[in-house]
Amino acid sequence: MNEVVHISGAPSAGPDLAELLGRVARGDQQAFASLYDGVCSPVLGVVRTVLRDPAQSEEVTQEVLVEVWRSAARYRPERGSAMNWVLTMAHRRAVDRVRSVQASAERDHKAALLERTPAFDEVSEQVESRLEREQVRRCLRNLTELQRQSVTLAYYRGLTYREVGELLSVPLGTVKTRLRDGLIRLRDCLGVNA
Repeated sequence: MNEVVHISGAPSAGPDLAELLGRVARGDQQAFASLYDGVCSPVLGVVRTVLRDPAQSEEVTQEVLVEVWRSAARYRPERGSAMNWVLTMAHRRAVDRVRSVQASAERDHKAALLERTPAFDEVSEQVESRLEREQVRRCLRNLTELQRQSVTLAYYRGLTYREVGELLSVPLGTVKTRLRDGLIRLRDCLGVNA
């Protein structure tokens, strides 16, 4: 039963909604069924203009009509028509849903950003580590070629003194001396106290 509803105050041909609301306030289920038939389509229309999503619009419409059932006793005819009271309730509920959805989306967005943002300590550690690596590279460039080769093979490739000696074709004692001298120069360059 679709009927034209005049919000402007012109009387409609349907049942008196104010009277139905009074009966609904007293728990009259038959009055609520008639009220439901009279306001369901306009409520859905108002909600749908705000939400645009059909499924959410139907859900909010049901919430509004349940609220009408629960709060029918609060309706005051001297403050406006029954239809306006119901449609105002529908509009407010639809706007609340939009705000709720927006707030939820913003929370999800912020949470996603926080998950991707490294902690402050992690960032500072990365910066310090990068600076230290650059300083070590600079100090390695100050070593002699033989010292740099020995240190690189022993400490960056993980070779033993004997393996470094075999690879460079030098005696084990020479490798140890080159490594010791190279490490002393690195220590001095890096400003490390022994």
